[in-house]
Amino acid sequence: MPKKRTAFFVSDRTAITVEKLGRSLLSQFDGIQFVQVTLPFVDSIEKARDTVRQINEASMADGERPIVFSTLILPAVHNIIEQSDALILDLFESFIVPLENELGMPSSHAVGKSHGTGLHYTERMDAVNYAMNHDDGGITRDLGSAQIILVGVSRCGKTPTCLYLALQFGILSANYPLVPEDFSDGVLPSALKHHRKRIYGLTIQPERLAQIRAERKPNSRYASLENCRHEIAQAEKLMKQANIPFLDVTTISVEEIATTLLHLTGLKRSGM
Repeated sequence: MPKKRTAFFVSDRTAITVEKLGRSLLSQFDGIQFVQVTLPFVDSIEKARDTVRQINEASMADGERPIVFSTLILPAVHNIIEQSDALILDLFESFIVPLENELGMPSSHAVGKSHGTGLHYTERMDAVNYAMNHDDGGITRDLGSAQIILVGVSRCGKTPTCLYLALQFGILSANYPLVPEDFSDGVLPSALKHHRKRIYGLTIQPERLAQIRAERKPNSRYASLENCRHEIAQAEKLMKQANIPFLDVTTISVEEIATTLLHLTGLKRSGM
C-alpha cells in the first residue's frame, strides 16, 4: 500500500496558482498517495483559524503532519497558518523576499494583485464565446477570425482544448469534427478548405477513445474498438493527405495540449 499524506493548498484568492505549482511538485513523489484539499479565499483571521483546525485534524487522523502549500499575502493570516502542525511551504514568501532584496523596494502586499494583470476579462470572455459558438462545426461563416481550428474525430479533446485556450490565453479557437462522410470523400470539409494554415489536428489511441465514448454511449457501434480504430486511421490519413499537422493527445492533459499547441504554432496569448 502506498504511503498516505494530506496536502493542503491554501490561498487568499482562488487557489488556482498554488494548486498548479503544488500538484506539480507532489507529482514527483510516486510512492505516496496524497489526499489533496484546496482551501481558497482564506482572507480573514476567522478563516485562518478554521484552516488551522482542519490541518491539525488531518495531522491527528493521519499520524503524519500535512504538507501545506500557501499563497498568503496578509501577514496576520499567514502568521496564524504558521501555527498549524504541518510543513508550511509559502510560495509567495519564497519568491517575494528575494525579489524585494534584488529590486531594492518592498512589495505592495496587495491581496489579489496578480488578477489585475495580463489578459482583460472581456478579452477572455469574448474568446470563450467564440469557442462555444464555433464548437463542433456549429458556425462556419466566420472561421476566418479563428487563430486556430482544431480537427479530429469525435471525443478526442477538441472542445475542452478550445475552451482552455480561450479562457487561459484569450485565443480565438474553433473546432470541427472529422466524420465518416469526410473519409469517403477523402478531402477536407469545404468549410475548412480556405483556412488550412490555421488548422491543427488532434488524434488519440483507439483503446482510449473507445473508453471515452463508452462513458457516453455504452455498447454502441460508436464506442466499439473496431469503429474507433477505423475512424482514427481514416482521420489521420485525411490529415496527412491535406498536410495538416496533428498531435497525439492520448496521455496528456488539456493544459499540456494547449501549451504544446501554442509552442508548435507560435500563437501568443491575447494582450501580449
